[in-house]
Amino acid sequence: MHYPNSIKKLVEQFAKLPTVGPRTAERYVFYLLKQNSSYLAEFGETVTNLKKGIKICQNCGAVSEKEICDICSSENRDHTIVCVVSNTRDMISIEDTKEFNGVYHILGGLIDQINDFGPDKLNIKTLQEKINKRVVNEIILALNPNIEGETTSMYLQKIFKNSNIVISRIARGLPVGAYIEYADNMTITHALKYRNKLK
Repeated sequence: MHYPNSIKKLVEQFAKLPTVGPRTAERYVFYLLKQNSSYLAEFGETVTNLKKGIKICQNCGAVSEKEICDICSSENRDHTIVCVVSNTRDMISIEDTKEFNGVYHILGGLIDQINDFGPDKLNIKTLQEKINKRVVNEIILALNPNIEGETTSMYLQKIFKNSNIVISRIARGLPVGAYIEYADNMTITHALKYRNKLK
């Protein structure tokens, strides 16, 4: 039996989401079919408006509702310590531990030569500007312990090695091949607390 075209198209859209296969996509669609029209209208409107209220923080690069995010604009944070992460999800994972009181810098990805994603595509310029202005005393490299994360960490160590700042990285509380966004709070807490200085 072939699905009606409207169902088929929505299944195809859901199947494009990360970790969602065809069977899971079908379950999502049939769940939505059981909902009333007002729920579907609100669901559709939420998706349509997703990007309208979103900005990128001009200071750190995080997804925010403001030009400067709440963390960067807070006077209660230690702005001399910058935790460098790949994306906003990793930042939120670290924030959830409530163990870090510095600020963040979002790279917007990791160096991935296979997929032609080089350092020129990363948000490094604003970090370099902060370091040049001598407002930063330490950067913590909190990048995934995989090939891309290691490559990016080595690149950042290289370009900042002559700067007068401490460079550290989160401790190996995270197993190789793991992703920060999926780690539990205790693992991230230990990784931050027992980070290793690189310079």
